[in-house]
Amino acid sequence: MLKLKVKKIKISTGNVLVAVMNISDSQFYDLYNGDRIKIENSNGENITTFLDITNSDELVPKGTIGIFEDTTRHINIKQGESVTISAQKKPDSITFIKKKLAGKKLSYEEFYSIIKDISNNRLSDIEITYFVAACYTHELNDKETVDLTKAMINTGESLHFGHRLVLDKHCVGGVAGNRTTMMVVPIIAAAGYLMPKTSSRSITSAAGTADTVEVLCNVTFSIDQMKKVISKTNACLAWGGALKLAPSDDKIIKVESPISLDPTGQLLASILAKKKSVGANVLLIDIPVGRGAKIEDLSEAKALKSKFKNIAKKLGMKIKVVITDGSSPIGKGIGPALEARDVLWTLSNDPRGCKDLREKGMDLAIKLLKLAGESKAKKKVSELIESGKAYEKFIEIIRAQGGKEVHASDIKLGKNSLDIRASESGTITFIDNKFVNRVARIAGAPTDKEAGIYLHIRKGDIVSKGQKLFTIYSNSLEKMDYANEYVKKHFGIEIRSSDPLFNKV
Repeated sequence: MLKLKVKKIKISTGNVLVAVMNISDSQFYDLYNGDRIKIENSNGENITTFLDITNSDELVPKGTIGIFEDTTRHINIKQGESVTISAQKKPDSITFIKKKLAGKKLSYEEFYSIIKDISNNRLSDIEITYFVAACYTHELNDKETVDLTKAMINTGESLHFGHRLVLDKHCVGGVAGNRTTMMVVPIIAAAGYLMPKTSSRSITSAAGTADTVEVLCNVTFSIDQMKKVISKTNACLAWGGALKLAPSDDKIIKVESPISLDPTGQLLASILAKKKSVGANVLLIDIPVGRGAKIEDLSEAKALKSKFKNIAKKLGMKIKVVITDGSSPIGKGIGPALEARDVLWTLSNDPRGCKDLREKGMDLAIKLLKLAGESKAKKKVSELIESGKAYEKFIEIIRAQGGKEVHASDIKLGKNSLDIRASESGTITFIDNKFVNRVARIAGAPTDKEAGIYLHIRKGDIVSKGQKLFTIYSNSLEKMDYANEYVKKHFGIEIRSSDPLFNKV
């Protein structure tokens, strides 16, 4: 054990618990970068952190220990206070990660140990990455996937609604726009069923459901606040990242993203754990397939469908998996404000609404109600949309979450706009999801909620030379210029020329 004085460093490390030691002290006490140390104050309170080493005597002088803001939130320590430092052994979960790296099967208890340590910030990003890589290299079997799912559920909080039917849906992603959740939730709630929907923010798209809902109301709640919204409205549209439901999931996704690692077992566990955590027992999964989607191969989609059904059955969930067309964006707006506007127009039966968003949203709602045992699901959904009751329920949810009714046309968009026009006449044969998402993100979405693009055309439309294809919106002229340059170099809308001798891509 050694005694060092605290030097508070006013920098956040993103919930990773880190302390910094001067290299002179670390060499003297034989401590290394990445080691775990226990910091204990005079009252006996302690916390285990990762150790970083610095050569800078100015940042952390010899005889002191640098403590970042995230660590000081977990232990009561004062500037200049003398604390006791001791080396700690690696957690048992590291042994289990090594076991999976060697290609061996893990038990529920071993998964629980790993997931609990991830949830409690006891594993570094590098160690979590090894776990993800192990599951990617040595694919989880069904039993392991079920055990991982249960471990993710049991290390977080859960919602319980007794014996009531609790409905939920999930889309595996890859389609630009596609705000069907904001259509389905109010329809289901207006039909008298519970639908406590938690959604994600964008990782690589122009907007996640949570980003879009946040244009209209708050999405960040505690479990108790979420329960109050549900008790008032039968539903909610909350950001899952603010809740302690399967809390390890966001940390795992964070290390998967840089090289797009997405092991099938972890994908299934991630989705189903979050659904079980909100009490869902009736679940609809949407797998979009097609050119430009996240999943382009139909056989891959069918294999994933089969796995969803097998794992959900073992978890006691009633499930239906649908494979849908993912070859084009759904809706016209791409970006939080533009997508929120689409939803409001579509739910309120405004002629400016999106036919494809309406049709897909209604179809998913019908399938979900049928799964729940509703005998006249199609008639009920049509009545709820046509009568405006689904729209009224949506506004009720928005108000319960701290928002107010907003007219779609009053939603602010980026102050700068640029129209992109067709270079020749022909038929639209392809609109690339990745292209439109990328352009919208370059324009500023989703961080700038008013940025994005608005599509004036759909696949199959006949266009004339000079006709508007889409409009880019941004609050930054610099980003607008960058988006325009990207469009010129990577144009992702294919036009089959009306002249049979030519085809424009």
